Amino acid sequence: MIPDPGELDAIIDRALAEDTVGSDATSLALIPPTLEATVSIVTKQPGILAGLHIADAVFKRINPDLQFVYRLQDGDRLTTGQTLATISGSIASILSGERTALNFLQRMSGIATLTDLYVSAVDGTNASIVDTRKTVPGLRRLDKYSVHIGGGRNHRMNLSDGVLIKDNHIAALRSTGNTLEQLINEARATAPHTLKIEVEVESVEGAISAASAGADIVMLDNMDPDDMRSAVAQISDQCIVEASGGVTLANVAEVASSGVDFISIGALTHSPMALDISLDYETKIT
Repeated sequence: MIPDPGELDAIIDRALAEDTVGSDATSLALIPPTLEATVSIVTKQPGILAGLHIADAVFKRINPDLQFVYRLQDGDRLTTGQTLATISGSIASILSGERTALNFLQRMSGIATLTDLYVSAVDGTNASIVDTRKTVPGLRRLDKYSVHIGGGRNHRMNLSDGVLIKDNHIAALRSTGNTLEQLINEARATAPHTLKIEVEVESVEGAISAASAGADIVMLDNMDPDDMRSAVAQISDQCIVEASGGVTLANVAEVASSGVDFISIGALTHSPMALDISLDYETKIT
């Protein structure tokens, strides 16, 4: 799920260019180029760690001579005050990359932490927590990697990963006179045979129709738990059932208790709270 080295370099280069790291006016004015130090990356709150190797890559992109020592690994459960890593070398290089590295690390750990909360909330049920494509443009692979680290599963990476017939597709094709079954048959005949066909519905009747029409997955969109239970009881032997829309930490356990197989949650990546992580100066070493 992590980008290949070329894609990761491009992501980091865009972030560093945004900060004009090579023209850090403060460091250029105040920090002697020969001054070296050791600093620590420290978490100020509990959570799940994700993106430490991205932070490492940021600092190495600025200065390959920096020494990045891992104290923990992605997926570790954090407690307040833990040191995640130490960095030694040119303090000017470290300070220039501080914000860029922490931006990646805080967001990714925030996503992993939020995902872990949802996964824990449905523990003991058959439901899996999955993400959506509601990600930061250009950072989808990092966002979805973070969901994976938090214990969630990944939905489509992009539009080519599956057929998802939503209400707007049906509305746009209504004038053709095709039935839902005909749309599913057309999709199955045209799309690669390896792809599953999913249909979004908003009622129990719609779920029954989609399952009867041959959908591999039926997405119950913004349905209340009682209707979800009714739909699951009638179609779960025909297809995979997914719940989506309006799911929060307060109601996810009730949604899971309806018997759905998957619960997709856009908030995992569109509304995470960044984990509070900072870079602390330790010691001058030369």
